[in-house]
Amino acid sequence: MEHASEHARLTGTGLTLAYDKRVIAEDLDVTVPDGSFTVIVGPNACGKSTLLRALARILRPSAGTVVLDGRPIADWPAKKLARTLGLLPQSSIAPEGITVADLVSRGRYPHQSLLRQWSREDERVVAESMAATGVQDLAGRHVDELSGGQRQRVWIAMALAQQTPLLLLDEPTTYLDIAHQIEVLDLCAGLHEEGRTVVAVLHDLNHAARYATHIIAMRDGRIVAAGEPSEVVTADLVERVFGLPCRVIDCPETGTPLVVPAARGRVPALR
Repeated sequence: MEHASEHARLTGTGLTLAYDKRVIAEDLDVTVPDGSFTVIVGPNACGKSTLLRALARILRPSAGTVVLDGRPIADWPAKKLARTLGLLPQSSIAPEGITVADLVSRGRYPHQSLLRQWSREDERVVAESMAATGVQDLAGRHVDELSGGQRQRVWIAMALAQQTPLLLLDEPTTYLDIAHQIEVLDLCAGLHEEGRTVVAVLHDLNHAARYATHIIAMRDGRIVAAGEPSEVVTADLVERVFGLPCRVIDCPETGTPLVVPAARGRVPALR
């Protein structure tokens, strides 16, 4: 079900991922299609966030290689990588007392050097990033005073200010209520439509099916399936990956796959 893409900018081959000597995933081959909204799904502790960390060069694989634009990601200079690939980690902690505008401005650091200090261009990008995420009215507020949804939008604004063509987000909807989850995912979808390649780890399979153009399904440190949502999100795969008997129907709003858990005592018809 994996579709190789000759246009993929970000790939991993033969990846073994471990913390100390505890292997989380091994022998992974992964392709992020260029221009896609790729979502990594799977049960808790299956290796989703670990894979994302490896793709972002936060975690060095024990074996195998992550390649970005034809070059091993390990060989990229740090600032050049930060101008190409942005990462929103799972748990982001802002410095105490920092304002929204100051935090978003930190996204411009990779673009500065001894010869290129803060400029009107930086000012413009920061303002546009805050406007795109709807946090411009919060510019003077302290980040630690904000709600969870507001903080998440501020962090995304900072990642936007990096102006990277690839954006990786680790569980960007965690701890958010349903309205704020949709708000953040709509924002990510908008970034994708503007031309960015977006990769996100999500817990909610229905959100993944609704927003993704490419899904990577994992279980027990392995990639079980990868492809378009209509190919990957089937009743058989949901039961194999998540252990959940279900039916998969077409969402009445979007036409994308919608997972409906089986009622107790019923055996669903497989799609």
